[in-house]
Amino acid sequence: MKKHIVVLTGAGMSAESGLKTFRDADGLWEGHDVMQVASPQGFASNPELVLEFYNQRRKQLLDVKPNTAHVALAKLEQDYNITIITQNVDDLHERAGSTNVVHLHGELLKVRSTHNELDVQDWQTDLTLGDKCSKGYQLRPYIVWFGEAVPLIETAINICQTADILLIIGTSMQVYPAASLMHYVRPETKIYYLDPKPAMDSNAQVTIIAKSATLGVIEFINML
Repeated sequence: MKKHIVVLTGAGMSAESGLKTFRDADGLWEGHDVMQVASPQGFASNPELVLEFYNQRRKQLLDVKPNTAHVALAKLEQDYNITIITQNVDDLHERAGSTNVVHLHGELLKVRSTHNELDVQDWQTDLTLGDKCSKGYQLRPYIVWFGEAVPLIETAINICQTADILLIIGTSMQVYPAASLMHYVRPETKIYYLDPKPAMDSNAQVTIIAKSATLGVIEFINML
């Protein structure tokens, strides 16, 4: 039976593809206060700004490609049972060939009804005011905003409980509930934390790889 490797990825995973990390050091995202563009309140007060913000992110995503770390993780499926739990809203894992990806915070190339969060559809072009679902309600980005529940967190917890190895890539471990997932693995599960500026120390269970995603994934694979 193949070992189950669970991979938890954050913004650092996609940074080397050219996607900007979620927040810069000053707390702004592309020049905007995060709560203006990533909260229900922000959408209620200025929906045009929010829709245009995600239109720009969508265009940027369609311009970039998976990096070698995305590709290496996809190739691991040949020898291991791989589940990727990502905080990223891009589709770079899928484009690289990964077949089992859980998006905790939504997906940029999908939209949903403001009336029914389960009414979701694929979307690659600009989303504007007046774009409506089949029931006549405005569509919004399929993104889990600050203050909203994370629908797939229980799924992610269950996955982590079955991990033989947990690999954490490019996440600050500051955003909850995603940051809590490492605490659900079994005591004997080996954890590898891969980040150029690691937010934790190594111990008997945790091995630190203080490198970027592309370099660190190669090092991790060599350790297997």
